[in-house]
Amino acid sequence: MKKLSLVAIQTLLSDLIADDPTNEAEYGDILAEVTAELNKGAEQKAANAEVYDKAKKVVLSVLDKLTAPAPLSEIYAEAEAALPEGFTKGKFQYAMTRLWVDEVIKIEGKPNCYKKA
Repeated sequence: MKKLSLVAIQTLLSDLIADDPTNEAEYGDILAEVTAELNKGAEQKAANAEVYDKAKKVVLSVLDKLTAPAPLSEIYAEAEAALPEGFTKGKFQYAMTRLWVDEVIKIEGKPNCYKKA
């Protein structure tokens, strides 16, 4: 079921219970299940966001120290020891090219180089 459908069901059930509290006995369990399904993975998303946030601070500090733009491999090599455990080169590349595009400037070339915005 799509998230939009679950949100609609959650809203409908919440409204039914708000309009007549006696409906909670009938719909309360269903509302709890729908809410749990909507919140599934929220803890993992929050944990991932925290890891990327910590890594961002490390990488930006490395970029501050650079005197010239550098390729991802060099930046990762400089930051690797201070990055959170499990923050792989793939996650680093994803973050540099997709998540942190406002903080990092990409300089096209062979290879592409990056510097702090």
